[in-house]
Amino acid sequence: MLLATAACSKDTTVYPSLGIRPAESIGFAEPEVKTVVARPDPALDSDIARYEGRRVAVAAGFAKASVSAERSARAARGKPVGSEAWLTAQTDLAQLDDWRAQASLLVTDIERRATDRAAKLEPAYPALDSVRERAQADSDRIGETIGRIQATLPAA
Repeated sequence: MLLATAACSKDTTVYPSLGIRPAESIGFAEPEVKTVVARPDPALDSDIARYEGRRVAVAAGFAKASVSAERSARAARGKPVGSEAWLTAQTDLAQLDDWRAQASLLVTDIERRATDRAAKLEPAYPALDSVRERAQADSDRIGETIGRIQATLPAA
């Protein structure tokens, strides 16, 4: 008899509903992000023009110096380390390193300016990004050219 009455007892525990909760009705889609367009900035445009001028000057100076360095390196091929031709080629390579340092400094200056904008939560400025990409490409090309010329000379 005891068993029969136990089956008729009511469970008084409250269980959570299996219905949709408010948080589940919102959805899981990413919210739409509004694209922020950078406003024209005359001061930044002036700096970008200055950066571009420096970039062009460094590229032209390096191009001229690299012709001389390649000529010196060709003249030094087969010559012993310490010979006059080898020393001339090393001197010309040192001048190329100066151009590489200038190119690297320019990239650093541009990136610092972009980082300062980002720190102020300002949107990306396409002209600044573009000049940075060109300056970085020039810097990479300069490094590759120096490495190629240096590889043709005997190591000290």
